[in-house]
Amino acid sequence: MAVLMTVTRQGEDLPLLMKVPRLREGEDPAAIVSFEMEQMIMPRLSGPHVPRFVAQAGFETEPYIVMERIQGAPLSIRLRDLPLPAEEVASIGAAVADALDALHHQHVVHLDVKPANILFRETGEAVLVDFGLAHHELLPDLMAEEFRLPYGTVPYMAPEQALGIRNDPRSDLFSLGALMYQLATADLPFGEPQHLKGVKRRLWRDPVPPRRRRAGIPPWLQEAILRCLEVDPERRHPTAAQLAFDLRHPGQVALTDRAEKMRRDGFLTVLRRRLRQQEPRRRAFATARQIQAAPILAVALDFAETPEILADALRNQVQKMLANRPGARLACVNVLKSALLTIDSTLDDQGRNRHVQRLLELRHWAMPLGLPEGRVTFHVLEAADVADAILDYARANRVDHLVLGARASSFSRRLLGSVAGKVAAEAPCSVTVVRRRQPE
Repeated sequence: MAVLMTVTRQGEDLPLLMKVPRLREGEDPAAIVSFEMEQMIMPRLSGPHVPRFVAQAGFETEPYIVMERIQGAPLSIRLRDLPLPAEEVASIGAAVADALDALHHQHVVHLDVKPANILFRETGEAVLVDFGLAHHELLPDLMAEEFRLPYGTVPYMAPEQALGIRNDPRSDLFSLGALMYQLATADLPFGEPQHLKGVKRRLWRDPVPPRRRRAGIPPWLQEAILRCLEVDPERRHPTAAQLAFDLRHPGQVALTDRAEKMRRDGFLTVLRRRLRQQEPRRRAFATARQIQAAPILAVALDFAETPEILADALRNQVQKMLANRPGARLACVNVLKSALLTIDSTLDDQGRNRHVQRLLELRHWAMPLGLPEGRVTFHVLEAADVADAILDYARANRVDHLVLGARASSFSRRLLGSVAGKVAAEAPCSVTVVRRRQPE
């Protein structure tokens, strides 16, 4: 999703790395959104287990993030040496668990733990990189809000992550368990399914026990790995720190039936599990009182057909609503209409990325509101039907109040119906339609 470059800065002795998102024709819009997430999260991280943040620039110019360049090679280099000895698997697992524990204490779930995203400092600490798919407990989750399909690396993805649950730190423990399984056996526990249906099989189908693949794996290591790979997060280690402790103290690992297991569960067990399948429970981070005090307001903007006077009226309406709701969050939404039968270009007539241009227009519109980062977010949706896209967004993100403008009357709108009319009729929340004042 991005290009990495080694860079230097006068007066800076630290080796530096610059990350620039790909904005060429045909690039996935998720690359832009994930880059926005990383720009929000990285400046808030600290400690030896993450690259030090140095600088960044937004999409108003040439977007980039500059960070410390970790000198060590990624863990993916070791994949050519598999399988690794049990003691080395445990040592690597414990170091990565330490890094996850530090990250979780900073309110972040990584959600893309894999060999390529793990490096090691010369002093031995594991370093996690690439936070474009991460979830920050205290920040808006743009990836979840704008995309219905889960993003992540399929072989290491937790079952609840495949179902769209992104706020459980124990999802990272599942990914680490899949990674340790690979290091110990030279195989992936669930293969590399190409479709979401295949990914969801891990909700009921257990992997081949590691000791069945490689007899030399000790029971305590199999116990730790299979505990990480439990479908129910409640059955995994409660924290990354406890997992690291087990991996560093194998003699104190409490062994269960998992440790001696040599076969996958039988057909009848799997069938019962599938028939009785229960989705992992979503963990709530906010109380009901907090939710009531902090509604989600969304404003839908169409810059192509919204005159400046209506744009100002929309801004004034939103400002009044925010003044009465100091804990409210604002989502600015624009729909990039796509054709049904032809392939749309991702670039405009001047060669600029259309998604980025709409994003900049949303930011420019919201700038006079003076809202701090985290209280306002920007979303460019791509859909053939504008009204349906706005309605889907409102439903998926539990919007409490939707604001949009009524465009000027025309024969086609009278004949086919307006976007505002359809949204007002079908929205699952309160709707305010702002109409431009007609001249006397």
